[in-house]
Amino acid sequence: MKIAILSDIHDNVWNLQATLRALDNTDALLCLGDLNSPFIIPMLAKGYPERPIHIVFGNNDGDLFRITQNASAFANITLHGEFFRGELGDKRISASHFPNVAAELQTETTDLLCYGHNHLYWVERQGSCLVVNPGPIMGFDPGSGQDVPASFVIYDSEQHDVESFVVQPATAEDIAASTMGLVVKPYEQAVQ
Repeated sequence: MKIAILSDIHDNVWNLQATLRALDNTDALLCLGDLNSPFIIPMLAKGYPERPIHIVFGNNDGDLFRITQNASAFANITLHGEFFRGELGDKRISASHFPNVAAELQTETTDLLCYGHNHLYWVERQGSCLVVNPGPIMGFDPGSGQDVPASFVIYDSEQHDVESFVVQPATAEDIAASTMGLVVKPYEQAVQ
C-alpha cells in the first residue's frame, strides 16, 4: 500500500492542488493538520476521490465546526481529532500534528510515526520504526521566517520506506507538466 503523507497546508491551495495531482499511484492519504480553512476539506476530497483520507487536527485548524461539517459530506474523509492510531497496509501507524504528542504515541510495535507542526522535513529510522515529518505543503517556516521546500512523502508499506517530493515553480523545461506553474519533483533532485 502507498500512503501519501502531508502536513501544514495553511490554505496554500496552489501547492495542495499540485500535490494532489501527483498522488494518482497512492491508496490512502494521511494529513497531519493545519489545513486552516474549512474550504480545504472539499479540495482534499475532490482532489483525492474515492480513496480514504485520514486527518488529524493541528493548532491552526480554528473553525473545527465547519471543518467537521464539510467533512461529513464526504464518505472518504475521516477526522481523528488530535491523533491517529491505526493500521494501514498492514503497518501500525501513529500520527499527530505535534511532535511531542506523536512521541507519546510511539510504542515498540509502531511501524510508522508521523508528525508535522515545525515545518521541517525529517525522515529517520528509530529501530524498526520509521519517523516521518513530511514538511509543510505551504513552503514556509514561520519559526525562522524563511521559505523552505513545500514537501510531502509517499510511504510504501511493503518497502517500509518513503519517497520524498517537493512542489516548486516550473521551469521552461517542465512547464507542460505543470499545474498552475508548479511541478512536483523528487526531494533529492529539487533540494540540492
